[in-house]
Amino acid sequence: MSKEHFRLTAVEAFNEYQLRLTYADGQRFEVDLTALISSSAFLAPLKDISLFTQAKVGFAGRSVDWIEDDLDLGSDNLRHLGVEQAGGIGHERLWIWLHETGLTLEQAAAELGISRRMLIYYRDGEKPIPRSIWLACLGWEAVRPKGLDLPMHIPSAVEYAELHPCT
Repeated sequence: MSKEHFRLTAVEAFNEYQLRLTYADGQRFEVDLTALISSSAFLAPLKDISLFTQAKVGFAGRSVDWIEDDLDLGSDNLRHLGVEQAGGIGHERLWIWLHETGLTLEQAAAELGISRRMLIYYRDGEKPIPRSIWLACLGWEAVRPKGLDLPMHIPSAVEYAELHPCT
């Protein structure tokens, strides 16, 4: 993770289980960790609010640390969460979509009608993912077009099941 936009410059715990994060590119996010803390055994120690409020910027700004080398969260994952909680589309969605579809960067860019470089910017969190791009990903997933022929409609549940047989 060498991207400067993932480097934290400040972190502040506020309210219960919330963090204010400031990144090197000037972006700021407020992240609510309540659900994550309540569902993760690894983060269970953070239920102790006195420990949670000790949040600090980790080594080289690449994490938020509570207990050095033992309890931390990556700055890239926190940025993704911040984008998602603010109503945006986090970069990790594209990583997952590419993995699940098996498309190469070249294939995915061609299917989405964008350049390979722009897809990399979105995937790496360097540029915000436009809603239209994420909707195109979902649409591609739903119909899985073959060649240049595009379907005239979104498949029904039955058609979708036929397109995606269980193995």
